[in-house]
Amino acid sequence: MIILVLIIVFIGIIALETPVMLKNRQWRELAAFGVLMLGAMVLTFAQVLGLPLPNPTSGIEMIFSPVADMIKNILS
Repeated sequence: MIILVLIIVFIGIIALETPVMLKNRQWRELAAFGVLMLGAMVLTFAQVLGLPLPNPTSGIEMIFSPVADMIKNILS
């Protein structure tokens, strides 16, 4: 049931936003909207279905922990 509601909500959002962008020939905005909407749909359906989702904090820690360690070594 919740999947059906989500599909209806996403179709409604797309139906409201897309015609305006097509009428004004906003092709880049339409492409960005499509990519972001697709990402939102994937994450939303994954959350509802209980699939494991990546944690953004883990990625940030992986990127910045070597930098933090290097700064600690320099300052100590």
